[in-house]
Amino acid sequence: HQPRPVTTAAGVVEVKAPRVNDKRVDAATGERKRFSSAILPPWCRKSPKISEVLPLLYLHGLSSGDFVPALEQFLGSSAGLSPATITRLTQQWQADHAAFMDRDLSEVDYVYVWADGIHLNVRLEEAKACVLVLIGVRADGSKELVALKDGYRESGESWADLMRDCARRGMRAPVLAVGDGALGFWKALTEVFPETREQRCWVHKTANVLDAMPKSAQPGAKKAIQDIYNAEDRDHAETAVKTFARLYGAKFPRAVKKITDDQDELLAFFSFPAEHWIHLRTTNPIESTFSTVRLRTKVTRGAGSRTAALAMVFKLVESAQARWRAVNAPHLVVLVRAGARFERGQLVERPSVLVA
Repeated sequence: HQPRPVTTAAGVVEVKAPRVNDKRVDAATGERKRFSSAILPPWCRKSPKISEVLPLLYLHGLSSGDFVPALEQFLGSSAGLSPATITRLTQQWQADHAAFMDRDLSEVDYVYVWADGIHLNVRLEEAKACVLVLIGVRADGSKELVALKDGYRESGESWADLMRDCARRGMRAPVLAVGDGALGFWKALTEVFPETREQRCWVHKTANVLDAMPKSAQPGAKKAIQDIYNAEDRDHAETAVKTFARLYGAKFPRAVKKITDDQDELLAFFSFPAEHWIHLRTTNPIESTFSTVRLRTKVTRGAGSRTAALAMVFKLVESAQARWRAVNAPHLVVLVRAGARFERGQLVERPSVLVA
C-alpha cells in the first residue's frame, strides 16, 4: 500500500502497510474475507493515544484554534489538528449525550440524589436558561450522573419534565433528595416522587441567611449556624436552632425565619447514618464538579448551539465522574433503601423475636 503519515506521541511516522493475500473464506457466505489490520486500520492517521488526548485538551480549556501552534512543534506536524477536526468531536459528544438521556434506568437504584440548577456562560438560547443536574448514589455507595438537561430559571415545569422523563425510563423514587431552596425542584419532586424525603442544602441556606444580616453580625451568625448542622444529633441541633433564634430573632427576624420555617427539611439528614451526614447536608458533589465546567465554558466564551453546549458540559461531568469517591460506609446505603431505622446516626437493631 501507499505509505501514509501517522501522528504519534513521538512525532509523525511514515508507515507503509504490506499487502496481504488473505485466503480465508467466510463459512456463511462462501466469499473471500478481506484482511484489515487491527494495529493500523485503513482510516487511521493518528495513534490511539493522540486521538484520546485531543478531546481531553479541548475539554480542559485549549481552544480549537490553539491546537496547531501549541502541538505542531511537539508532534512535528499540524495534520489532524485543524479547528474543523476538533470541532467534529462535538458531533460525537452530542450523540453520546442523547444516548445517555435515553438510557434505561430500571436496572439502577439511586438511594440518594443531589439536584441543582447551574448557570453557565454558554449559549442556551435563553438568557435565563440553566443546566439542571441530578447526581445519585447507587446501592453500592458509588456516585453517578443521573441526568443533565437545560431548563428555564429552574422552574417547576422544567424540573418536573426532567423528573417525569427519569420516571418514564424506570427510575425508582430515591429515599432522600438534597437541593437548595429553589421551589421549582421541590414542587416537581412532590408531583413525581411524593414519597421521597427532602433535605435543604446548608451551604445555600447559610448564604441566604447571612445575606439578610449586616456584615458586622455575619461572623458570629455563621458560627451559630455551623453549630446547628455540625451538632452531635438532631436533639442538639434543635437546641442550637433555638439558641440562634434567641440570639438574632429580635434584630434580624427575617434571617431567623429562613431557618425556622425550613427546620424539618434542614435537619432531615440526622435520620440517616452518621457516616452519610457529611454528604447529605449540602449539594457539594454538584458544586465541586461544576467548578471545572465553569472554567472550561469561560475559556470557550460560548459553545455555539444549545446542543453543543450541553454536550460539552456532559462530557466534562462524565470525565470528572471517574474521580468521584463513594460515600462513607457504602454498605449502609442498602440498609437505607431497605427502610432500616437510624437513631443518632446509628442503626437501630430490630429486637429479637422470642420463639416459644
